Amino acid sequence: MLTIEPFERLVQKMDAQNRLLRVWPLTGGVSAQVTAFEMAHPDGQAQKMIVRRHGEVDRKQNPQIATDEFKLLQHLKSAGLAVPIPYYLDTSCEIFPIPYLVIEYVEGATDFAPENLADYLRQYATHLAQIHGLPDADFDFLPRQSDIYANKFKQRPAQVDDSLSEGQIRDVLEAIWPLTQHNPSVLLHGDFWPGNLLWNGGKLIAIIDWEDARTGDPLSELANSRLEILWAFGVEAMESFTQLYQSLTDLDYANLPYWDLCAALRPAFKIAEWAGDEVAEKRMRERHAWFIAQVFQKLSK
Repeated sequence: MLTIEPFERLVQKMDAQNRLLRVWPLTGGVSAQVTAFEMAHPDGQAQKMIVRRHGEVDRKQNPQIATDEFKLLQHLKSAGLAVPIPYYLDTSCEIFPIPYLVIEYVEGATDFAPENLADYLRQYATHLAQIHGLPDADFDFLPRQSDIYANKFKQRPAQVDDSLSEGQIRDVLEAIWPLTQHNPSVLLHGDFWPGNLLWNGGKLIAIIDWEDARTGDPLSELANSRLEILWAFGVEAMESFTQLYQSLTDLDYANLPYWDLCAALRPAFKIAEWAGDEVAEKRMRERHAWFIAQVFQKLSK
């Protein structure tokens, strides 16, 4: 149950004459607690905003995550990307026991059944290419993808998910890691999938949930998006998206099969949780098997 009093203090801290109208929880996020509120400004105008409080896992990995995400959103908004406006950051822990940021409430929704899939994929690819057009020099406060994967392949887990061929995938990747990078490092969203894209009237209006942002090879994020689109919309959509992205970028794609395998490791021991029901899990497992089979076929040549 939500306690209203902290949000009353929050809106007055932003402006002593603000007045809280209502508060409600938002569902869907797992790595952060997301709460919406509506307040009235001194002139009587009502405005909705969102409070983001990061989860314990993210805070342990990066105690400055609220500050970093706020700073990142400021960079992205000034660069013209479709992200929520960052309004306020509070690290004092006076109102809530952990730091939080206040961002724009975007009037949009995720879309897993677009009326015009071709246009949906075009916008998806265009926005991803825009993110990858930002060089890593502007984001030196973010973790590096190379470090994350170096740790991932330093030691094989005691158990691997053989139902997703994790052992076979690791055999290939561990033999060639560290992977020689042929592309400049860029900003990566870190979890660019349909669940983090908000749409309104067929237009992609906001990219949300930037807590996993990092810098690294753009192919790593392309690979993750390829698998997510395969799961959501099928093989033809994945291939169309890939071609659209390639038409918008000037990259060396030689290592894409290896990054595809990296993407295929992400759902290990998590696919049932991600799927949510048995029908979706069966579809995701079948498409995952096809995904890695076509990668192994490419590498064998």
